[in-house]
Amino acid sequence: MAVSGRQTGRPTLEEVAARAGVGRGTVSRVINGSPRVSDRAKEAVGQAIAELGYVPNRAARALAGARTDAIALVIPETESRLFAEPYFLDIIRGVSAELADADMQLLLTLIRSSKERQRFEQYLSAQRVDGVLLVSVHGDDPLPDLARELGVPAVLNGRRSAGERVAYVDSDNVGAGRSAVDHLTGRGCRRVATITGPLDMYVARCRLDGYRQGVEAAGLPADDRLVAAADFTEEGGRRAMRELLERCPDVDGVFAASDVMAAGARGVLREAGRRVPDDVALIGVDDSAVARLMDPPLTSVRQPIEEMGRRMARALLQEITGADAGPCRVVLPTELVVRDSA
Repeated sequence: MAVSGRQTGRPTLEEVAARAGVGRGTVSRVINGSPRVSDRAKEAVGQAIAELGYVPNRAARALAGARTDAIALVIPETESRLFAEPYFLDIIRGVSAELADADMQLLLTLIRSSKERQRFEQYLSAQRVDGVLLVSVHGDDPLPDLARELGVPAVLNGRRSAGERVAYVDSDNVGAGRSAVDHLTGRGCRRVATITGPLDMYVARCRLDGYRQGVEAAGLPADDRLVAAADFTEEGGRRAMRELLERCPDVDGVFAASDVMAAGARGVLREAGRRVPDDVALIGVDDSAVARLMDPPLTSVRQPIEEMGRRMARALLQEITGADAGPCRVVLPTELVVRDSA
């Protein structure tokens, strides 16, 4: 049965958007009290809501000025990788510390399959969280844009590209690669290789760019055989190091784009009878517990991981409350920490 030309039953967000002549995301922003909506759009959406009788529970709470008081921290990785890599734990520690006094519930969400991704997208569309923090984002990840379209505040750990439109907190990854290679060439290495992260991630491409800048600055020839792609895992580091030794047995320096991959590389070098740092100097990134516990202790580029988590949470809270002056775009400095491996 139809009433006034409309199907009976609860009206949808899409119907409100169509009646108001705006996008679905604009309706979500009005409902969630976002300050980034024009007065004209607010009036049109308000009128459409009144005409259609669109007042679901979530909208009623939002229009009354309440929130869910929940923030989702999304990590698209498995539990084994989450607990194996200190990076993620440091991010969680920083986020938790910043939210401790904000009376916000932190929801840790691991996305390990397309089904789980679809489920979270539905969860996000239902406006069940006030904001989203996304870690380990790949270049083709649609979640940041979906959050943006729905008017849900979001902050990324890192960027998907140089032109990232969503708020982010990043570190100087080009500088990380450059400082590592400068150190290796400065100590006399002439055949410097790199083990990259997955190249669909901007962070990995930036560290590779820094490596290439360092090689060029040292007057060394560019050689693609000295570049091996991996995936930020220990096993990935092992596979990449084997490839490098097969292609270039005379390699004398390695920049691994994470401490965990450097640990994998270290194991392969030991199996091959190559001494670190006498035969091959080795540098990682993160300055994690992995670096400090390796034998020999690993020279590593420190990025302020826990501080990144704090800054992400702080930026998200400011956006949720409307206190932000615009999208957060922060790049924090890195620092080379010299130990015995290089």
